[in-house]
Amino acid sequence: MTRLRDLGLTIGFDPPGRHNAITDVAGVRIGQTTLIAGDGPLVVGLGPVRTGVTVVVPTDRPRHRPVFAGCHRLNGMGELTGLEVVREFGLLTSPIAITNTHSVGLVRDALVADSLTPDRTDAYWSLPVVGETSDALLNDMNGFHVRAEHVRAALAHAADGPVAEGAVGGGTGMICHEFKGGIGTASRIVPESVGGWTVGVLVQANHGRRAWLSIAGVPVGAEIGVDEVPSPYDDPRSGEEPELPEPGSGSIIVVVATDAPLLPHQCERLAQRAALGIARSGGTGGTTSGDLIIAFATGNRLEGPWQEPSPTRLSVDLRMVGESVIDRLFRATIEATEEAIANALVAATTVVGRDGITARALPHDRLVEVMRRYGRGPTASAGSR
Repeated sequence: MTRLRDLGLTIGFDPPGRHNAITDVAGVRIGQTTLIAGDGPLVVGLGPVRTGVTVVVPTDRPRHRPVFAGCHRLNGMGELTGLEVVREFGLLTSPIAITNTHSVGLVRDALVADSLTPDRTDAYWSLPVVGETSDALLNDMNGFHVRAEHVRAALAHAADGPVAEGAVGGGTGMICHEFKGGIGTASRIVPESVGGWTVGVLVQANHGRRAWLSIAGVPVGAEIGVDEVPSPYDDPRSGEEPELPEPGSGSIIVVVATDAPLLPHQCERLAQRAALGIARSGGTGGTTSGDLIIAFATGNRLEGPWQEPSPTRLSVDLRMVGESVIDRLFRATIEATEEAIANALVAATTVVGRDGITARALPHDRLVEVMRRYGRGPTASAGSR
């Protein structure tokens, strides 16, 4: 797997964490199940299948050890379940899963089942956070190929360390700026003088038009146009299918994590800044796009809101980042979001989907050539913008 920095290209100013991934935030784990089967014409229920599920586990036993969280809607033509609980309590009490549009309900139900005791006598509620983007152009999305066992497998294999990117997990069938897109991640560490905290971002990128794509301020999409690397939206399709989306109408889900001690309103402010990272990359939050963001912070140790009261739980001591330094977390979030989108594009390989529709990879050699021509190539000073 190749990433942006493997090409000698950088975005922003602050350094990344060890893995340049959301898992650089201690305790955060990622699990993914990728489903690829069949070729040729679409046969609903049979395939071809190009889909999957990605799970972000924020902490061990999040239901009983939740974390503060906040959310933001750049544009709401999409779904991220469980956000009313986030808004009401300011807490994230479940893993976060991302999949295709028509598998949200099943994935949500699988997360509920996983949260119960083995005999399912647990009386407490579970309202998991599950997001989606549409992979209908490449995948038999109406065939409902994601099943509960795929969610369980993703949870069972969730791990810290490096994260697979591109055409994997929920991003298997996704398209970004008319190249192959999907899962991407990045992280930033702010200086010790302002806390030394880590911000990590994971995206499922399925949005944007080619001409809009920008990487580190360079108009990559305008330079590598659809006349050079054809768009999957221009490939022949079976039947009329007028309901299929046009370029730029897709969506992006963003998950932001930090070990900084943030309160819920500060998490919401962090989520808002991720939208600026989308914009820097060329996203516009168009009217048919589902651009939804959730941010959580692990810097306070909490208990679930349904725990029985006791003398030791009548009050909770909390910490919060001072407003004098939160700007550094804002910038880290913007940079990590922008680089996560770039990593999704660079890591993705060409995928041939149903009816032979092809989402082509962003060509690395041409990307480096374009970046160098604009003074942002491998010879540019690290961290320049």
